[in-house]
This record gives sequence, structure tokens and C-alpha cells, in this order.
Amino acid sequence: MSAELSKRLVELFRWVDPGPDASHLVSDISGWWRDPTVLAELGPALVAPFRAARPTVVVAPAVTGFLLGPLAATALGVGFVPAHKPGDGRLPAGPLTWAQSPSDFRGRRVDLAVQSRHLNAGDRVLVVDDWVATAAQVQALYDICASLGAEPVGTSAVVVDCPPSVATTLRIHALTTLPT
Repeated sequence: MSAELSKRLVELFRWVDPGPDASHLVSDISGWWRDPTVLAELGPALVAPFRAARPTVVVAPAVTGFLLGPLAATALGVGFVPAHKPGDGRLPAGPLTWAQSPSDFRGRRVDLAVQSRHLNAGDRVLVVDDWVATAAQVQALYDICASLGAEPVGTSAVVVDCPPSVATTLRIHALTTLPT
């Protein structure tokens, strides 16, 4: 990944105060999607650390993963499988394979599902996301892979701020770090 891409990711990022009732600031990554150079470089940068592992499919969780996942899949020349959350709208038709995450940074356990027919035994899965804070969703996606006989080769995220030991164990790679 270029130093210029890392610099632009930081420049285009904002912390937003959602108001007096909020307990924390909210990340605003919308600038990443507006910048055509960043958008063009994200997919190749996300897959670069895992190209040698020869992923056969990219999996990414709703919502921003639905933007990043196809960019990464296109850069690899493989398909994309979205991971859905029950509260994010209508679930796809057909059999779904579910897993529940460990507690995330807000203490929530998130349910994730993929369409069972799109993740196969023997698939080598690259998980992609915008931000990995606790790796709870990464773990749930790895659990889905295991239940379907697929092998996660690792996770690539734009920002990673989970404990380094967790990142090492789950093979999580970050493109950049952002100011706190």
C-alpha cells in the first residue's frame, strides 16, 4: 500500500459528535467513498497482504463491507459473499448459515449470516471490513467459514484497533491507523 493512500485515508476521516445523548463519538468514513483515487486503490491495497494465500472468495459484513468487499474481490478476480445482520433490512432468500459474535466494543453480540450456497467447503476466504475494534465480527465470520468447511486465510481492514495479540491470532492486517 502506498504511503499516499494511508495519508489520504487519515485526511478524509472524521470523528463526529452525534449529540448530547451519545456516549461516544462516531466515525465518519464517507470521505473515503467520495474520493475516486482512494476508491480505486482500496481494493488492491486490502488484498495485497493476502494475495499469496490465494483466496477464492471475499466475505464482508454489512454495511460498509458491502462496499469494500466487492472492491477487494474485483482486485483478486474472485467472487464476493455478503454477511448479513438481521437488523440491516431484508435478509436474502434461501438457507443461511448463522453465527453470533462474542461481545463487541459496546457489549453487543452481533448475529451474522451468509447464504449457505455461496460459501463452499474448500473455499479460501479473505474477510474484509472497514474497521476492526474487537474482532468480534471477524470471529463470527470465521465460525461461519468453519461450519461450512471453508478456510479463512485472514482479514484485511482499513483500520484495526483490536489488541495486537488478537490481530496476530486472527491474521488481521490494517491499512492505516487513525487518530483517537
